[in-house]
Amino acid sequence: MSNTQARQPRPVESERIPLKARKVSFAWEDTPLHWVPGDPFTTHTINVLHLLLPAGERWFVHVYKQVLPLIRDERLREDVVGFIGQEAMHSQAHDEVLPHLREQGLDPTPYTAQVDWLFEKLLGDRTLPPGRARHWWLMERVALIAAIEHYTAFLGDWVLNAEALDRRGADPTMLDLLRWHGAEEVEHRSVAFELFQHVDGGYARRARTWATAFAALVFLWQRGSRFFMANDPTLTDGRASFRDFHRRGRSGLLPSTGAVARSIPRYLNRAYHPSQEGSTEQAVAYLAASPAARAAEAAEERA
Repeated sequence: MSNTQARQPRPVESERIPLKARKVSFAWEDTPLHWVPGDPFTTHTINVLHLLLPAGERWFVHVYKQVLPLIRDERLREDVVGFIGQEAMHSQAHDEVLPHLREQGLDPTPYTAQVDWLFEKLLGDRTLPPGRARHWWLMERVALIAAIEHYTAFLGDWVLNAEALDRRGADPTMLDLLRWHGAEEVEHRSVAFELFQHVDGGYARRARTWATAFAALVFLWQRGSRFFMANDPTLTDGRASFRDFHRRGRSGLLPSTGAVARSIPRYLNRAYHPSQEGSTEQAVAYLAASPAARAAEAAEERA
């Protein structure tokens, strides 16, 4: 074990819970185009999740199936298998929102085609000979996933506490999708980082892949927001700007720019561990109350 790995704190055992995929489903027929009433910008900025996550989380699953043979810790293997199941379900749930957007006049295909290319081609498997080059590329992708999961946990913690969305009357079905997903991201927030530490753990790789992941997320998110605003059939001059994002962040409708900035040194701190982010207790409590998660559990018990 490297010195870097040895320095990493682990969460207390009492915080670890078995990860399971909840087979949720959502009905979208009553969800309006602007599900945050009177606020297309907030609606579409959050809607970018539906464009990024299906392809991204399919990619997570693909990469992790390749790394499973390298895992020597049985507890970590169980966590990774649970993570794979949850991520596959997240991908499916967000993918099912896209037909609803098309019905409302917003066809996301031009954007999702680019996202698919990013994950399937640019970040996909490469024709490399077995050995160091192939292993290097696998480790790069494992480190990228750890960095991305830092931000999915950040967003999960944010949406679980985003009371401003409730006060604005946001659509309850969409909020349940976001909070169910966010709660599971908080629930499994340590898995990707612990897997990276287990199979590699190099700090230089962690920092380098963080920079790549953060830049890509910022680029893709602003591009997705602009795409939605420009193609919203109800808007005559739909635009998206950083100023809009900053203002919504100050009101609590989106993550604040300050909170995003403070997330950077936390991940780059050598003593970082994801258990420092969010609350497992809060996540589990929401999953016990989520209408979709409860319905999935009831269906499983009947089956």
